[in-house]
Amino acid sequence: MITLIITIILKILTIIVPLLLSVAYFTIAERKLMGIIQRRKGPNVIGFLGLLQPLADGLKLFAKETILPSNSNIIIFLIAPILTFLLSLMGWAVIPFSEKIVLADLNVGILYLFATSSLSVYGILMAGWSSNSKYPFLGALRSAAQMISYEVSIGFIIINACVCTGSFNLSSIVLAQINGWLIFPLFPMFIIFCVSMLAETNRHPFDLPEAEAELVSGYNVEYSAMTFALFFLGEYANMLLMSSFVTILFLGGWLPPLNIFPFNIFPGSFWFSLKAILGVTFFILTRATLPRYRYDQLMYIGWKCFLPFSLGYLIFTVSFLISFNYLPN
Repeated sequence: MITLIITIILKILTIIVPLLLSVAYFTIAERKLMGIIQRRKGPNVIGFLGLLQPLADGLKLFAKETILPSNSNIIIFLIAPILTFLLSLMGWAVIPFSEKIVLADLNVGILYLFATSSLSVYGILMAGWSSNSKYPFLGALRSAAQMISYEVSIGFIIINACVCTGSFNLSSIVLAQINGWLIFPLFPMFIIFCVSMLAETNRHPFDLPEAEAELVSGYNVEYSAMTFALFFLGEYANMLLMSSFVTILFLGGWLPPLNIFPFNIFPGSFWFSLKAILGVTFFILTRATLPRYRYDQLMYIGWKCFLPFSLGYLIFTVSFLISFNYLPN
């Protein structure tokens, strides 16, 4: 029993530790790439080529004093960032990095992942409400409405992929793409998913909850030091999670492109990481190049464009598979 517990803990650590390191260096990669795009220097002082900047930022936030607003609900105020951070880590339990590298290969992995990502809205709502201030409360309400709106269309897109592969298991979805990635038959859904994951993670150009000019800073305005850092880590971990998710659904997961390269040259985890990096780069490029949307435009796109189109494409996909007897068993 003890051996089993230790084994499970070691497996969890083998996912969490590289993930936290990836989040840390994702921040400096974003700052460096944005610096190149905007013709300025990114972090280049701390360490060789600025590579120790994430560690310096983490140490700074850890050493800062945690300020607790006197009129806030202290317990919920402290639980909110912890909940957001833990939920961002829980989703990685079912992500298959390779055919054999997965912590929990659940038959309903899609539902588990969708549930954990949906629950993250509670952390933001709790943060805004418990701060007992109008600015974070407004930011939390806007964030909740935004995330819920785009989760609906994301749900229909996920159902499209599940109908085509005949499984809710993430590994089975990847293996079903051996003869062709789902990005080709579901290309419109791929585009909508990429845009929706920007809104789901509150990232530019849909970072309305953190619109500095309008809401001071959004739902996290009263947070400082490590409580703020947990929101920060949760947001970047969610971006990596969504990049991995789109890799699994549309880009064949750990499968090599067009089966040109056999598995013995590059492991599956290499291809998975390469595709996830493309998703991360998409997050950075959109932040560096696009202006912020108005809130009414954001809601219009979610409810009047993406939702009917994703629902209509789902009906079209099911009708096509049934008509030509391609529906998987």
